[in-house]
Amino acid sequence: QVQLVESGGGLVQAGGSLRLSCTASGRTFANYAMGWFRQAPGKEREFVALIRWISITFYRDSVKGRFTISRDNAKNTVYLQMNSLKPEDTAVYYCAANRWGDTSSTSAGDFGSWGQGTQVTVSS
Repeated sequence: QVQLVESGGGLVQAGGSLRLSCTASGRTFANYAMGWFRQAPGKEREFVALIRWISITFYRDSVKGRFTISRDNAKNTVYLQMNSLKPEDTAVYYCAANRWGDTSSTSAGDFGSWGQGTQVTVSS
């Protein structure tokens, strides 16, 4: 397993941008698939984006064209660049690691390591 620490959340106006970072401990980060999930108050945790170990990416429909997931294996870090933010993007954002580096799973239950979460608030 890896330990994950997120950063980069905050308060932004609608239409603005934020970049989230998630840094992992451990020497096998490059082999993991990494995901971003979010959870709004009173709602289920939902998938946002996934990047495989070979950097193939997947997104939920509502963020396609606005969010970009990327990774820097030399820095053990995965990023989520969020542009054109909307109030409905407000949530706690979590990064997660899946030891199956080529997974296509977007199910939270398939990810074994989680960060503590970072709050993103988008004002209208």
